[in-house]
Amino acid sequence: MTGSSSSWTTKNRNKWGFLACARRRNFAVVGLKIVKVMEKNSHGLLSKIFSNTRKPEGFWGRLMVAGMNGGSHAAMASWGLDHANVPADGEILDIGCGGGANLARLMDRSLRAKVTGIDYSTVSVEKSRKVNADAIIKGRCKVLEASVSSLPFTDATFTMATAFETVYFWPDIVNSFAEVRRVLVPGGKFLIVNEDDGLSGNNEKWEKMIEGMHTYTPDELETHLTAAGFRDVAVYRDESRHWLCVTAVK
Repeated sequence: MTGSSSSWTTKNRNKWGFLACARRRNFAVVGLKIVKVMEKNSHGLLSKIFSNTRKPEGFWGRLMVAGMNGGSHAAMASWGLDHANVPADGEILDIGCGGGANLARLMDRSLRAKVTGIDYSTVSVEKSRKVNADAIIKGRCKVLEASVSSLPFTDATFTMATAFETVYFWPDIVNSFAEVRRVLVPGGKFLIVNEDDGLSGNNEKWEKMIEGMHTYTPDELETHLTAAGFRDVAVYRDESRHWLCVTAVK
């Protein structure tokens, strides 16, 4: 009985040990498949989230425009505006106004100018109107849903136009710049501020993740602005942070 029991125990231990190993192998295979799916889906999710930098929509879009109003974006916008000489009066246009914080900054830097913001994202327009509600009531600010490719303004309307973190996504960049030039008064200034100067080495990663994005180098922007009819193009860079500021005159 003892020998028989010992043999049975050994056989079953081997049997259950084999099954346990098989289960572990199956779990490992399944686990690897889950990890691969998660990696694939996480890339897709990240792409979906960061695509809201191009056109904020829905839940992720609302989070994105809220984030645009603070952090490094705020510091970069203030740095860019330091190179702009914001006019004391007249009309200023902010193209791709996002979360609306830059509309407020422009009004803070100008005594009497009226500011108009446009964005082709409904989420951005709603957020910008909320952030600048008091200025809108006072008649100093307005926010419209519109696209840079067809600005809903007559020629020579604005003293200054600004574009913060948005030219990456503009369609037909030379024609878009020409449309900006059209609505500026003679001698009006165009200010572009980008968080990436196209020389950081990160541009390919972001361009793969965000559909329709192109990170322009200083030379590219100067070439396109000149082709659109702008003059006196000036480039400013924060080389350590790869921030880029470009000004041009109609």
